[in-house]
Amino acid sequence: MFWANVKQKWFSFLSSFLSIFRLGGDGSKRKKIALSILGVVLIFVLVIGIYWSREPAEFSVAQNTNEKLALSGNDYVVGAASTAAMIRVAETLLNKPGGYLSNDIMPPGLYLDNIPNWEFGALVQVRDFSRAFRENFSRSQSQSVEDPDLIVSEPNFHFDTDSWIFPPSESEYSVAIERLYSYLGRIADPQNADAQFYARADNLSNWLLNVESRLGSLSQRLSASVGEERVNIDIGAAQSTPAALDISVQTPWLLIDNVFYEARGATWALMHFLRAVEIDFEQVLDDKNASASLRQIIRDLEASQRTVFFPVILNGSGFGTFANHSLTMANYISRANAAIIDLRDLLSQG
Repeated sequence: MFWANVKQKWFSFLSSFLSIFRLGGDGSKRKKIALSILGVVLIFVLVIGIYWSREPAEFSVAQNTNEKLALSGNDYVVGAASTAAMIRVAETLLNKPGGYLSNDIMPPGLYLDNIPNWEFGALVQVRDFSRAFRENFSRSQSQSVEDPDLIVSEPNFHFDTDSWIFPPSESEYSVAIERLYSYLGRIADPQNADAQFYARADNLSNWLLNVESRLGSLSQRLSASVGEERVNIDIGAAQSTPAALDISVQTPWLLIDNVFYEARGATWALMHFLRAVEIDFEQVLDDKNASASLRQIIRDLEASQRTVFFPVILNGSGFGTFANHSLTMANYISRANAAIIDLRDLLSQG
């Protein structure tokens, strides 16, 4: 019944608007007015779309940690920076200009695709980080009880990205953020020993293994912006179906910017998470002589966030006349990924 009423109202509005163009005499004046109004509305929608397409700016992890802790009146404890950074990144998805756009059904959000892909890249990093909190950072060993707040927040971040209603994605993510605030307040409370954050080398290494896999996939997808023949590296042990030794890969032209902005969102979120890790795991990193390696990873991710001055993501050949923004992004991600592999070695052997 609800959707029937909505459709009827839209049909009535369109019928009334289109009837203007069927009028003669004085109707021509009304037709010009209607066209002028329509033109103004289209320009307004386009301008709003451009404003909403701006990527969120970086934020200070240390300052953000202090602001989040000030809400509960507690001082810094191990784990506060990482928790506060995850909260801030998740809040950015919901509170940036235009709000959360991935589930919009009306313009300008309906026709925008760069920022929704950016949102997905950042959200994947939030999901992986929240899983690391639930399974590793908050538990002393595999037989430990999971934290009650993280039991809720982690699956809520995995809710559908494009649900518009019943319930909307934003409401599920908001609940996850609220539970993270609760967890932050509990670990920072000196009177509460039930909530913990364990900054251990094995915990950090387990999360970085997942990060390594994500960045490797993004690097491959970005490199596929240039069509090429590759050796099929997926051939290994016994497989369910046979596969060719050589494969041809190329990202469709219309998807080049989608992959690029997904990578931008992922590296933006990961950059802040690693800055927080640098604070919370400072002692572990110093003991393993791994601080310099982490700083280099952060620097490569910072370089991936440089301003794109051209309005279109170009797909030039590797050594052609035009730039290839995807290959440039893949370079920074590959360097960061290689450094993460070295960092994990230091954590396990250093």
